Amino acid sequence: MIIAAGLTPAWQQIMRFETFRAGEVNRALEVHRCASGKVLNVGIALAHLGAPSETISLLGGATGDQIDREFNALGIRRRWIRAHWSTRVCTTILDAETGRATELVENAGPVTAEELEQFRVAYVERAAQAGLVILTGSLPAGTPPEFFRDLLSQTHCPAILDIRGDELIAALNCRPLLVKPNREELARTLGRDLSDDRQLHAAMQELNDRGATWVLITQGAGPAWARTHDRLFRLVGPKVSVINPIGSGDCLAAGFAWGIFDGQPPLEAIRLGLAAAAENAKQLLPARLDPELVTAGAATVMVEPV
Repeated sequence: MIIAAGLTPAWQQIMRFETFRAGEVNRALEVHRCASGKVLNVGIALAHLGAPSETISLLGGATGDQIDREFNALGIRRRWIRAHWSTRVCTTILDAETGRATELVENAGPVTAEELEQFRVAYVERAAQAGLVILTGSLPAGTPPEFFRDLLSQTHCPAILDIRGDELIAALNCRPLLVKPNREELARTLGRDLSDDRQLHAAMQELNDRGATWVLITQGAGPAWARTHDRLFRLVGPKVSVINPIGSGDCLAAGFAWGIFDGQPPLEAIRLGLAAAAENAKQLLPARLDPELVTAGAATVMVEPV
């Protein structure tokens, strides 16, 4: 089983406009609402790919109840810790004229020490039965940056980290199988400019040296970079007509986990991840993937040793 765990889910509102004009009255062509946020996107993507999985997160209030109803309707295994605040609402604005996606993000509410402990206990119990775990998303205000590291210290299976900042640095000595910040996130995490590819590659090596077995760096529609301790690869994913890019990074993590759990070598699993990300961008709602299309897309991912 694969465990997807994170502390900052969201109830997502997706609004599509023919033309969006800031500072003016805008009437949406269509509006959709669904479970989202990084950890929920990963859990939904894993379920659609057919991977045996369970999602662990915090939920609260009426929005949390809506998320639970959707997971129940989708038949996704989950374990919720009830939070004292309502699950946040985030809004995606899609401009059909320009193709731009604008994300309006509500920060997650702070968690109590009791809620964090309940989450830790649930995670440790389920991770003990897992073959792979994915820890993803930001930490709510007041959560120690070592929280993910402490979870990993009690994890005895391979781990994928889709986190950034101090929490990523703190977790590296637990030797995760894969870390996958995007280029901007890695620059912010290390506090230095990574606009030059040589600077980027040196930064990736630094993460390897600190403990990450594989480092995967994405940069939007551009090529991705993957590095293990003695090898560097440039990868070009499928070209698609983008409808909504939100959640593509989460689908990448899920696609990689799906491949690893199925026994694929890491580089082949990365190809599945990139194909899952591309497939996600083609659709309006995040993480509702078709495994056959993802598999077909992975065959088109170009891998170039550097």
